Amino acid sequence: MKVKIYTTPTCPYCQMAKTFFKKHKIEYEEVNVLDSLEAREEMFSKSHQQSVPVIEMGDEIVVGFDRVAIAKILGIKD
Repeated sequence: MKVKIYTTPTCPYCQMAKTFFKKHKIEYEEVNVLDSLEAREEMFSKSHQQSVPVIEMGDEIVVGFDRVAIAKILGIKD
């Protein structure tokens, strides 16, 4: 399943999400929304949120670092 995470460099929840993915060997694409207006607009159009992280997993979107929801979507027993 393709995983994309919209982040900012100083977001602690973004760091927690990336650590979670690394721990479970989940490959992901990171998009820094501070670097690109286009990326911010894309994130907002998908989530209707301006906060990070926004995590896209297949057709599912999770706003924030919700470990339980992410694990369920990815089929991880955490």
